[in-house]
Amino acid sequence: MTHIGVKPGDTIGILGSGQLGRMLASAAARLGLRSHVYAPESGPAFDVATRHTIAGYEDDEALGHFAEQVAVITYEFENVPAHTAEFLVARRQVHPNPAALATSQDRLVEKQFLNGLGIPTAPFAQVDDAGGLARAVGQLGRPSILKTRRFGYDGKGQAMVREGSDLAVVFRSLGGQQAILEGVVDFAREISVVAARGFDGSFAAWDVCENTHEHHILAVTRAPAAIAPEIARQAVEMTAKIAEALDYVGVIAVEMFQVVKKRPGGELVESLIVNEIAPRVHNSGHWTLDGSVTSQFEQHVRAVCGWPLGSTRLHGPVEMRNLIGHDVDMWRELMTEQGVCLHLYGKQEARPGRKMGHFTRLLPSG
Repeated sequence: MTHIGVKPGDTIGILGSGQLGRMLASAAARLGLRSHVYAPESGPAFDVATRHTIAGYEDDEALGHFAEQVAVITYEFENVPAHTAEFLVARRQVHPNPAALATSQDRLVEKQFLNGLGIPTAPFAQVDDAGGLARAVGQLGRPSILKTRRFGYDGKGQAMVREGSDLAVVFRSLGGQQAILEGVVDFAREISVVAARGFDGSFAAWDVCENTHEHHILAVTRAPAAIAPEIARQAVEMTAKIAEALDYVGVIAVEMFQVVKKRPGGELVESLIVNEIAPRVHNSGHWTLDGSVTSQFEQHVRAVCGWPLGSTRLHGPVEMRNLIGHDVDMWRELMTEQGVCLHLYGKQEARPGRKMGHFTRLLPSG
């Protein structure tokens, strides 16, 4: 594939108007690029983009006009409809490619892809109806987690299957959609690798980071993770293998569980299980805005434009905390704290569970 040269002054197209699109557009501007955001509704990205289009993802006329005005197209979320990706890739280069998008959109396809690479995941079974759920529970046992194959995030689109759960009720609770049942993983910590693959196959990963969730939403990320160097190396190698297999261009995030088991002799054995692939910039990489030489947003812009990747060196230990709902009311207090970098997304209404912003702080070394 020959890359169409993108140069400063050109325009990158971004599908999606959320805070990730906002930060991508800001990073593009820093590199002398313009941005054109396309989305069905107004959002935080519109405030900083050079241009924007409000139109549906099935509107071929609007999509065609959008494609004519940009040099390359990327996206800020993975639920871009397949039709949209296919329509656009026939007119402009789209990175990451539609195949990577399709793989990550379906939890069953994603896990089959990972297992095909020899990368371990939680045990899983396909569930198409209530009877299929009963068979899957018989295979995986309880507790287990039923998840919709598509459109789940931040704890949405999933339900626990516990002892005594009525399986028909559990299946209906997810709207009767095609689903996947996953075995529960007893993990020591959740980590993620945020990395980038360039158009030329170059690969660069930031330090592995450690994530803490509250109410199924990411609350805190710290980097580097408190894991052994060998585990960190394995995590990065898994991510590189995934990116290469997808012929990926751009920033990718791979969420993993670190599992620690004790052998009969008392020896502790550590291993990694991949939980999810995010084919985009990711919440667990927001700390790179202030904690690294190159942010994940700048890196993504560099990659999709075919430019050299930047340094992923950390300035030092760093943490990122999300501002969820009315946490954002702390903004004035946070601005008085030395060493805190505050990022607000410009959303007008604070609602429970809604990501309103985040802040980072560098931590003492050692």
